[in-house]
Amino acid sequence: MTALPALRAVLFDRDDTIAYTDRSVYRDAATWGAAHFGLEAAQIGRTLAALWQESTATDHELSWWTLRSLEDEQVFWETYGRELERRLNLPAGAGAEFVARFPYEVYIRAVPGAREVLTALRARGLKLGVLSNTLRSIDRTLDAVGLGDLIDVAVASCTVGAHKPDPAGYLHAAQALGVQLAEVLFIDDKPENVEAARRLGMAAEVIDLTGQLPGALHSLDDVLALVETRTASA
Repeated sequence: MTALPALRAVLFDRDDTIAYTDRSVYRDAATWGAAHFGLEAAQIGRTLAALWQESTATDHELSWWTLRSLEDEQVFWETYGRELERRLNLPAGAGAEFVARFPYEVYIRAVPGAREVLTALRARGLKLGVLSNTLRSIDRTLDAVGLGDLIDVAVASCTVGAHKPDPAGYLHAAQALGVQLAEVLFIDDKPENVEAARRLGMAAEVIDLTGQLPGALHSLDDVLALVETRTASA
C-alpha cells in the first residue's frame, strides 16, 4: 500500500466552516436604522438582506465578484451605501453612516470552538490557511472574529480573480503556504469545492455544521480527529 504524503497544512473555507453570518446583526442594524432615520425596522432589515444577496450574484451590477484590491472594495462599499440610500429614501450620507456603523465584519462570528481547534492544529506543527470566495478584506474579517493570529495565509478569491471551484485559487493558496497540493487537507461546506480540491490532488472533506449531510464532517472537532488519524497512520 502506498503511504499518504505527510500532512503539512490544513486549508479551510471561511463561511459556514470556521465562521458564520450572525443573522441577529441584521436585526440590530435595522433597529439602529429605525431609531436614526424614522423608518420601520422590518423594511430596513429586508432591504439590507436583499441588497447583500444581490451583491453576491456574479451577474448583478452591484456584484463584488470582480473586485481585486482594497481600493476596489472601498468603491464598492461607497456604491453600496448610495444604493441603500436610494432604496430606503435616506438623506445623502446616511448610507455611508450605515456602512460605517455596521461594516461587513461585524456580521461574522467564529464558529464555537474554532479557536481551540485551530490552536490544536498549529500545536501539531501544521500550517493553517483560509481560501474563501469573499472580498479583499479577508484579513480584517478574520481578525474581527478572533482567528486572524492563527492563520498563516488567508486568500480571498477577489484577490486572485479566481473563485472556487476554479483551480487557480487552490493553487495560489498552496503556493502561499509553501506546500505541495498532496500535503494539504482542504475543508469546505460546499461539495463542489471539495471535489475540485480532490481533482487537484488535495485531501478534502465536506463539513456540514448543521449535522444534516450524511458522510460529512459535522464539527471542527471532527477535523482535528481526522488529522490525528492521518498523522497516526503516516
